[in-house]
Amino acid sequence: MADKHIYRVIFHNQGKVYELYAREVSQAAMMGFVEVGDLVFGEKSELLVDPAEERLRSEFDGVRRFYIPVAAVVRIDQVEKRGKARISAVEGGAKVTPFPSP
Repeated sequence: MADKHIYRVIFHNQGKVYELYAREVSQAAMMGFVEVGDLVFGEKSELLVDPAEERLRSEFDGVRRFYIPVAAVVRIDQVEKRGKARISAVEGGAKVTPFPSP
């Protein structure tokens, strides 16, 4: 049986830090992006439900793969087992909002 790797992907998105677990992470065909696929969440049959993980599950519902700009990636780790997926606020909280670009 093939060994299934699990990767922890931490990245910035709209002023928050996302921490997700996935089975597939690679360089995207689009230059400057990282491709993430086959997201791993906790089992729905678990008795205890984590609201943060449920929010992420609903946000990425139906998404098979997504692309992250390389500049937004904080780190990618290969881990032994899945941890808790979560969204957290950026530490230090920036006082300046970047000007939106098209």
